[in-house]
Amino acid sequence: MLHYLKNEIDAGTEPKINVEISSVSRRGILGGLLAGTGLVLAARFTPAGAAEHLKPYPTAGLSMPSGVVSDPHIFIAIEPDGALTIVTHRSEMGTGIRTSLPMVVADEMGADWSRVKLVQAPGDEPKYGNQDTDGSRSMRHFIQPMRQCGAAMRQMLEMAAAAKWNVDVSLCHARNHEVALLDKNKKETGKVFSFGELAEAAMTVPVPAPETILYKSPSEFTYMGKGEVQMADLHNITTGKATYGADVRLPNMKYAVIARPAVVSGKIKSYDASAALKVPGVEAVHEIEGVFSVPRKFHQLGGIAVVANSTYAAMQGRDALTIEWDNGPNASYDTDAYTAELSATAAKPGKVIRNQGDPDAAFAKAKDVVTAEYHGRHIAQAPMEPLVAIARIVDGKAEVWSSVQSPYGARKDIADALKMPIEDVTVHVTLLGGGFGRKSKWDFMLETALLSQKMGGAPVLLQWTREDDIQHAFYHTTSVERIEVALDEAGKVSGWRHRTVAPSIVSTFKQDDGYQFPIEYGMGFVDMPFDIPNVRCENGQAMAHTRIGWYRSVANIPRAFAVQSMVAEVAAKLGRDPKDFLLEMIGPDREIDPKKAGFPEEFWNYGEPYEQFPINTARLKNVVRVAAEKAGWGKKLPARQGLGIAAHRSFASYVASVVHVAIDDDGTIRVPHVTSAIDCGFHVNPERIRSQMEGAAVMGMSNALYSGITFKNGAVEQSNFTDYEVARMSNFPQKVSVHIIEADWAVHAGGVGEPGVPPFAPALANAIFAATGKRLRNMPMGEKIA
Repeated sequence: MLHYLKNEIDAGTEPKINVEISSVSRRGILGGLLAGTGLVLAARFTPAGAAEHLKPYPTAGLSMPSGVVSDPHIFIAIEPDGALTIVTHRSEMGTGIRTSLPMVVADEMGADWSRVKLVQAPGDEPKYGNQDTDGSRSMRHFIQPMRQCGAAMRQMLEMAAAAKWNVDVSLCHARNHEVALLDKNKKETGKVFSFGELAEAAMTVPVPAPETILYKSPSEFTYMGKGEVQMADLHNITTGKATYGADVRLPNMKYAVIARPAVVSGKIKSYDASAALKVPGVEAVHEIEGVFSVPRKFHQLGGIAVVANSTYAAMQGRDALTIEWDNGPNASYDTDAYTAELSATAAKPGKVIRNQGDPDAAFAKAKDVVTAEYHGRHIAQAPMEPLVAIARIVDGKAEVWSSVQSPYGARKDIADALKMPIEDVTVHVTLLGGGFGRKSKWDFMLETALLSQKMGGAPVLLQWTREDDIQHAFYHTTSVERIEVALDEAGKVSGWRHRTVAPSIVSTFKQDDGYQFPIEYGMGFVDMPFDIPNVRCENGQAMAHTRIGWYRSVANIPRAFAVQSMVAEVAAKLGRDPKDFLLEMIGPDREIDPKKAGFPEEFWNYGEPYEQFPINTARLKNVVRVAAEKAGWGKKLPARQGLGIAAHRSFASYVASVVHVAIDDDGTIRVPHVTSAIDCGFHVNPERIRSQMEGAAVMGMSNALYSGITFKNGAVEQSNFTDYEVARMSNFPQKVSVHIIEADWAVHAGGVGEPGVPPFAPALANAIFAATGKRLRNMPMGEKIA
């Protein structure tokens, strides 16, 4: 998401990628390893020809025009003993990306996965390419570059073996960490060289031109698509041996927490630290200046830091501070009043973003009009691991350790804040205990670096508490989605009018004008896929009064909730089966023509070229049918139980979910079973896809029933999981069945991390209606229904 915003806001262009492969020195890749003792290959991704890089698997390869480096460097090193090191540049937060992408390299190489070692890249985009692990695009964007990197290395090893045997390279075949010699009938002769034996010779082999690289066919895959490779970090994570941000320890390290303004843009009027300095273990108190200029981006809020010999002592010292705040221009922010404003705005015409046909005429002639508003609260990401960073400055050079999704963006801003050359700043990436978009914002790392500088460069661990995390987030936006549906004499939908009103993420990056921008419009709003002749999408103005950021699935959450709930509401009014009516609304199999459908010229398609990633209604209908069939749609259920269905396209993938709801005698809403179908195109790690879909169901239930942030007098009212609730073991989806659509290998890969979330809430609301006849339109809905 961050990379998209950089392109959309700063450059006004969509990300495009090409690949240039070159040999590089081992010393330049893995500091400390001796140059010349093995083989290293780097794939460098450069702008231009995005459609070409996304053309998945032509044996002739890809055309590779040169350009400025903008996407990842993938590095591989082979030791003489055959040990294989792969440098991974994406942040691991439970998705398995540190496993999945290197697995692609290893598969194309013909390597033995048991001999692979992973090394996490520091924040260095000029060297490694884009490192923003967000937007559900790590696999979507980098499957093909990873394949190219691995396949090129395989061919280099085969060429080295051919030279040693003095045979044609076609008689050499890499597999299982060896290159085998074949006879003229392409049968193995029994002669082999290990990868380690070939590594030094392979260094002298020219890197194959991209158009000559040969890829494996699916029948030759060893790991991709098999689901047999265990997540590399799983054992250490489950046994407590993994290193997260708070696990980093440096000699003579201090510990700190910060008292921050309760209201965004609040400033310190005065403070008294005398009592804090008397707390045992407290060693110092420092003011951290906030950044109040526009755009604020991810700069620190400002506040008073308490430094101690333990985090507990620092927290006790913070409690003893006396601070007088000037709460500034957002002190009147109030959720109830603001929601009423959003609703009033949604009732009036707004800025027209999409227009197809003549909606005014359709509504004027309508026999009936169905109107509903769907409300959503702010949401905090609240990853299980709260924010934390460690910093030190030695001999004019700064090092920062953190569980961060965007290490290079953090590195650049840290260098600016410390007034250092970027070359003198290093950002190390640990494992992340969840992220959901919050750890793409590095305000907490800036605080840490600035605090270390104030302490003369001493190492310091700055810990955010759960209260800090919930009360100082970059929140998922609050919104009102108003949809009006015109029905003609035949009971057909003749008109659709959707008004969205919500403070925009773009307010974080530029002067706020109260309107959303193309990235948000492209998330289930203007790209509504129904076969309706007259459509209008409008955006009403809503000024931001807190920090708005992305959250897993972003604007798709309120849009899918509104759109898919409305489909079920209209179906109920017409006496139609919700699943059949949804399929009818989607209409015939087609690839939607954005121009004919009235999409805006700047329609945002998740940063992908539309020709390669069109909205395909056949794929959307297929996941609906598969989910419905697997869930037993239409089966008779006991009283106060029901099934609900919803489907949504996001991040170039298609997901449908059927939620089975059972209502307890006391009104508690329970979910015994969720059945989901996902079409994410070509995929390599089905185990991780299932895991992320299961997690999406749990998070979807949190969003739908429990999680909501409210403001009073400008400040967040919630503080911890006692009042900012999430799904718990006492009530969560008891069973999640995931059905992955097997795609032709030429179908481009879509996203996986986020697409499972949006359909859950509307499917749940539709199931509650089926079970009780009551329609819930506000999130969070609450755990109980009367």
